[in-house]
Amino acid sequence: MTESPNRDLHVVVLMGGWSSEREVSLMSGKGVADALRQQGWSRVSELDMGRDVAERLNELKPDVVFNALHGHPGEDGTVQGMLELMGVPYTHSGVTTSAIAIDKELTKLLLVPAGVRMPRGTMVRSETLYERDPLPRPYVLKPVNEGSSVGVAIVTADSNYGSPIGRDVSGPWQEFYELLAEPFIAGHELTVAVLGDEALCVTELKPKVGFYDFDSKYTDGLTEHICPARIPDEIAQSMLDMALTAHRALGCRGASRSDFRWDDAQGEAGVYLLEVNTQPGMTPLSLVPEQARQRGISYGELVEQLIAEALR
Repeated sequence: MTESPNRDLHVVVLMGGWSSEREVSLMSGKGVADALRQQGWSRVSELDMGRDVAERLNELKPDVVFNALHGHPGEDGTVQGMLELMGVPYTHSGVTTSAIAIDKELTKLLLVPAGVRMPRGTMVRSETLYERDPLPRPYVLKPVNEGSSVGVAIVTADSNYGSPIGRDVSGPWQEFYELLAEPFIAGHELTVAVLGDEALCVTELKPKVGFYDFDSKYTDGLTEHICPARIPDEIAQSMLDMALTAHRALGCRGASRSDFRWDDAQGEAGVYLLEVNTQPGMTPLSLVPEQARQRGISYGELVEQLIAEALR
């Protein structure tokens, strides 16, 4: 167990912002601030990030910032760069790691040579989808630099999108100029959290309707979490190894979460890492706190461990 940092330090919990994941970030930040106070921290400030964030931080004079932001600009290296310039320690990954990991294509270019199995994909302009399919169906369309399954669509042979996709069809791809198209991997949805330099465990996610989209992630009761996952030991170990390799190769700090698909018909060769989250959620339904609990680490201890690593 990491030694607790000085609880008299001033912690600013940075949350909210203006990304598509604003509401999730507010829930994460509120949970973190409440946990710190329950752990006996006497100076905790909650800051809903606006365009005047640098000015507000200068006024608050934090000893450390707990970065509870999700999406742009809190997860892509922008806020990290600002905090570096201000000389303020902060939780989670640094500038370069954040900038690479938010970009699914850049992540793939780094991790595949490191031995991490990922789906082969191709970048497409959304406009070309109305002319032809970029891959044989079924395939997945996803924005290259969004999280929480924002803008993800699964295109199947019998979907109502048309073939090719019709211009009159409403779909999440319409909000983005460029998308990543990947083959759809049948099977199980799983995830692994890495804390510090240790992969915690594997959780299987079973949405009750459709796939594991934004609503399934953050609406209580829509997804069953099986933690630890009831899968063969060698499959679980393969995911734990891949998640830790990805965490190290990207240079992640604090906590990260790697999301997987497993096609059980292919055995271990059917394990694919989809993406790495450097700012994983800290809401009551979030997966990192759940896996930490499975390893005997309370929510409050998890928050303190992340702060301790930031201060080191």
